[in-house]
Amino acid sequence: MSAKIDFLYLSEPDMIKAGVKDMGKCVEVMEDMMITLNRGDYVMGGENHNSHGCMVTFPDNPEFEGMPKNGEDRRFMAMPAYLGGNFKMAGMKWYGSNTENKQKGLPRSILMMMLNDKDTGAPLALMSANLLSAYRTGAIPGVGAKYLARKGSKVVSIIGPGVMGKTSLAAFLSVCPEIDTVKIKGRGQKSIDSFVEYVKTDFPQIKNIVVCETMEDAIRDSDIISATTSVGNKESMFPYIDEKWIKEGALICMPSAARFDESFYVDSNTKLVVDNYKLYEAWAEEYPYPSYDPVQIVGCKFMDLLHDNKIAREDIIDIADVIIGRLPGRDNDKQRIIYSVGGMPVEDIAWGETVYKNAVKMGIGIKLPLWDAPELH
Repeated sequence: MSAKIDFLYLSEPDMIKAGVKDMGKCVEVMEDMMITLNRGDYVMGGENHNSHGCMVTFPDNPEFEGMPKNGEDRRFMAMPAYLGGNFKMAGMKWYGSNTENKQKGLPRSILMMMLNDKDTGAPLALMSANLLSAYRTGAIPGVGAKYLARKGSKVVSIIGPGVMGKTSLAAFLSVCPEIDTVKIKGRGQKSIDSFVEYVKTDFPQIKNIVVCETMEDAIRDSDIISATTSVGNKESMFPYIDEKWIKEGALICMPSAARFDESFYVDSNTKLVVDNYKLYEAWAEEYPYPSYDPVQIVGCKFMDLLHDNKIAREDIIDIADVIIGRLPGRDNDKQRIIYSVGGMPVEDIAWGETVYKNAVKMGIGIKLPLWDAPELH
C-alpha cells in the first residue's frame, strides 16, 4: 500500500462551481443529516458528544503585548464532528471572527473547512467555508418551513437582512413556492438596500418588497418570520417581540435570540421546536442555568423554562421526529411555532462532503501534496 497522501484545495470560486449555492439540494442534504442525527449516527465534541464546538475568547485588558483584546464577535472557533449515515465523514470548521473586519471590506467571520478520512485521519479536502456555512445555516430554517410552516404561506419577514437573512429566504422559497411578499427590518440602510437588490435579482417571482420601520410592522400578518439579528449579552437587551403582533399560524425561525413574554412560550397553542435537542442539553451543561444569556439561541430559553418546571420535556419537539413522522409538525392552522436553530458542525460536514464529492466528480480544485511518504512513522 502507498503511504502517499494528497488532498483537494477548494477556493470560494471552486466551491461555487461545485454547487455550494444550490439551496434546494442543501435543504435536502440537511434533512438527510437530521435523520442521521435522530438515529444517533454522529459524534460532536466534548464528553457529551454534542458540543457546538470549542471557542477561544480574549480578555478585556490583555497583559501581553500583541494579544487580541476582547470585542464584539472577537473569537476563534473550532467545530469538529463525525457524521455517519450517507456521509461517513470526519472534519472540522475553523474560523476567526471580528466585527471590525467590516471596516477592511472583509466578512465578520472568515471560515475554512477540513474534511478527513474517518479511519486514517488523512486530509481529504481543505475548502473555503464562508458560503458553505451560510448556505447550511439558511437551509436548516428551510427544513423547518417545509415541515412546520402553514400550507400556502405567502408572507415572509426577514429581521436582520444580512447573510443569514439572504440564505434563509432562499431556503424558504425553495420549499414554500407560494411566497410572494418579503418584509424587511434592518438597522443599516446599506444592508437593507443590498437585501432589496438581492431579492429583485435572485427572486423575480416576489411581487412585494416592503421595508418596515418597526419590529411590529415587520411581524404583523407574516406567515414565516426569520430573526437573525445580533443582540446584547443579556435577555433584557434582546429585541422584543410582542405575541400580539404574531399572526395565528405563524412560524418563527430563530438562528438568533429575541425576547418574548413568558406567557407566549407556555401558551397551549405555541409549539417549541429545536433542530437537535441534545445540542441544547449540551449547552445547558456547558453554560449552567440560565444559559439563554451567554448562548443567545432561543432553544436555550426553552431549557431554562424546563429547568424552572414551567414547561415539560415533551413540550420541546425535535424537528427530526417530525421529519420521520414520529410526531406531528403543526397540530392546527392557528398554532404558532418557535423553531430554534443552533448551528452544528455536522451540518458543515454534510454540505461540505456533498460539495467535495461534486468537485471530485467535476475535476474542480487543486490537488496538494502532503507527503510521498511520512518522515516519521
